[in-house]
Amino acid sequence: MKSFPIEICDVTLRDGEQTPGVSFTCKEKQDIAQCLADIGVEIVEAGFPSVSTEEKKTIKAIVDMELSSRVCCLARCVQPDIDAALDCGVDLVSIFFATSDLHIRVKYRKTREEMLDTALSMLDYAVDHGLSVRFSAEDASRTDIGFLKQMYREGAERGAAYSSFADTVGCMTPVMMYDVVREIKKDLKNPLCVHCHNDLGFASANTFTAAQAGAFQLHTTVNGIGERCGNASLEEVLVALRMHNGTDKYDLTELTRLSKLVEQYSGVVVAKTKPVVGEHAFVHESGIHIAALIKDPQTYEYYPPEMVGAKQKLMLGKHTGRKGLEHILTTLGYTCSNEQTDEILEKIKAAAEAKQSITTEYLSEIIAETRSSAS
Repeated sequence: MKSFPIEICDVTLRDGEQTPGVSFTCKEKQDIAQCLADIGVEIVEAGFPSVSTEEKKTIKAIVDMELSSRVCCLARCVQPDIDAALDCGVDLVSIFFATSDLHIRVKYRKTREEMLDTALSMLDYAVDHGLSVRFSAEDASRTDIGFLKQMYREGAERGAAYSSFADTVGCMTPVMMYDVVREIKKDLKNPLCVHCHNDLGFASANTFTAAQAGAFQLHTTVNGIGERCGNASLEEVLVALRMHNGTDKYDLTELTRLSKLVEQYSGVVVAKTKPVVGEHAFVHESGIHIAALIKDPQTYEYYPPEMVGAKQKLMLGKHTGRKGLEHILTTLGYTCSNEQTDEILEKIKAAAEAKQSITTEYLSEIIAETRSSAS
């Protein structure tokens, strides 16, 4: 296993809050920020101070928490945004600017050269005022690679602490991401950040692949929330780093708790089949699977649920086998004859095929009914 150095910048409080319909209170942002710091996330992007007076106050409040994590905020290439970042007292400001011809033309009505001059002038202003700057290329994945490398090179020469690559519309595949990061890294003089959106479902994979190719700062959101289809998922990226990079500096046992907290505060329901934190991530019904899991959980669980603060659950249903049922009956304290177990299993399968949920209470009713008929 080849290990590569990384750090996490979680953007749940900024990009995650851009999920349609989501708005966090100051207290909610502080709670999430504290959890991220407890996990060991190096940088928490607290918000975009120019959005509102309340947003600016909230960012200041998070700075005042004196977390173990550094605090970052977002800024456009305009002086008032840089001044707002200075007022907040953040450790890092992410100055973003369009780099693709499409965005430069439609949003700014500038030439490439004019866009570069604007970005560099605001970088100079921020650095001159003592800010650490992430020089962030928006729509980098659809930008001419030569122009992109020029912007990063000149930004690094002018004091940018990081260069950042945003796959703004989530158009990259892992192979494409690996190739472009390797190309950028050939000449880059400062650490590279990657910010991946999930429009093709590749955000977490692209983020991990970028790290393999040499990217240092990885952007994530809890539960993968964010604009449109969301962002790279914190929990997916951290587990992948643990399992495939040996990264053990994060407390993964807090991931399930954090996921539930963000689900509650955001109102965005986590899919049952969501990797790592979904309700079904460690739930098993198949008889073949359960029979093996009873002997060794590794047969059908790549990583243990306890690693991420979750628990394994064996579920009864249409696909339940005799071994699984016997194990569950024993766990619940029931002793049944072979004939009773067979009858209970038939009733469970029939109920499940009729779309009846097999709860513990319903199972108890089946058991009582079976025992009653036997006597």
